[in-house]
Amino acid sequence: MRLLHTSDWHLGRAFHRVNMLDAQAEFIRHLVTTVREHDVDAVVVSGDVYDRAVPPLAAVELYDDALHRLADLGVPTVMISGNHDSARRLGVGAGLIDRAGIHLRTEPSACGTPLVLSDAHGDVAFYGLPYLEPALVKGEFGVEKAGHETVLAAAMDRVRADLAIRAPGTRSVVLAHAFVTGGEASDSERDITVGGVAAVPAGVFDGVDYTALGHLHGCQTITERVRYSGSPLPYSFSEADHRKTMWLVDLDATGAVTAERLDCPVPRSLARLRGTLEHLLADPALARHEEAWVEATLTDPVRPADPMARLAERFPHTLSLVFDPERSPDDPDATYAGRLAGRSDQQIAEDFVAHVRGAGPDEREQGVLRDAFDAVRADETVREVAR
Repeated sequence: MRLLHTSDWHLGRAFHRVNMLDAQAEFIRHLVTTVREHDVDAVVVSGDVYDRAVPPLAAVELYDDALHRLADLGVPTVMISGNHDSARRLGVGAGLIDRAGIHLRTEPSACGTPLVLSDAHGDVAFYGLPYLEPALVKGEFGVEKAGHETVLAAAMDRVRADLAIRAPGTRSVVLAHAFVTGGEASDSERDITVGGVAAVPAGVFDGVDYTALGHLHGCQTITERVRYSGSPLPYSFSEADHRKTMWLVDLDATGAVTAERLDCPVPRSLARLRGTLEHLLADPALARHEEAWVEATLTDPVRPADPMARLAERFPHTLSLVFDPERSPDDPDATYAGRLAGRSDQQIAEDFVAHVRGAGPDEREQGVLRDAFDAVRADETVREVAR
């Protein structure tokens, strides 16, 4: 059976101030063409279909167009909700849409109930594990500790229990939206840390033939059977080195996996340039970036006049301008933002405690801070979905 694995469409999202809707529509057209040209048997979309719980109308219209195009192909599509989606909104009409061959899996309670497709070698069971917000689903899975690993492990126990009662030789595919250990993150993914931990071990998915992951925006192989497709388009300059692709996956009669990366159409390349303004304007080696979307970091010790306008003369698609004068780490003029760069909310809070009282938090106090951050994030998720 041949699968096309994609995820993280983020319909409705912009890239800095650039509206990406046309590029997203072009990706949908490319997806449909790829399914047709490569004789794909099933499409899997591993979450973050939308960029937010209440997407703009134009994004909903594009999603509707995508569903119609996929249904017209007559190729089954399995789709789960991600942490950016409202599972309840995405799942509206799932029963009716199911009849058109579009199978939405947004309910945690249905993790162990697969869509079963067949080929010449027998059945393939597709299990959809939507994004599982630990604080919201721990009751469903009967776990005491609200953590990503515990709830995903419980969901996978249901998957393996269902597989155990199916015919021998049944192959299996799991769709999941999670941060798996070994994956490389970028700046454009929303933090899903719970209890100080964001990642889960790949071993959680043992026992299935292929795990189609979503959440991280870089295409990557965790193991031969556990892969991220990544986002089809860039959504931050931290993705400048990404090759945007989908996975074309073949499952043979025994469940062995072979996979090939297929490129997605990207409207422009990304470039992260660093140096003084005069260097960026004069260096001939930078000519290849003149049509790219550019993030320029200026290292001039004194902020130059009209830097954006002058950059735009050479790089007309400059979208981001950062000032980072080259100074020694102990320079009193070093920026507050620079001192916080790369630090988590938990670390910043602990540093603050250490600053105001002369000693950092003990283990119990660290736990209180973690619980507070987790509670706020879970509450924000609930309120966003309820809007």
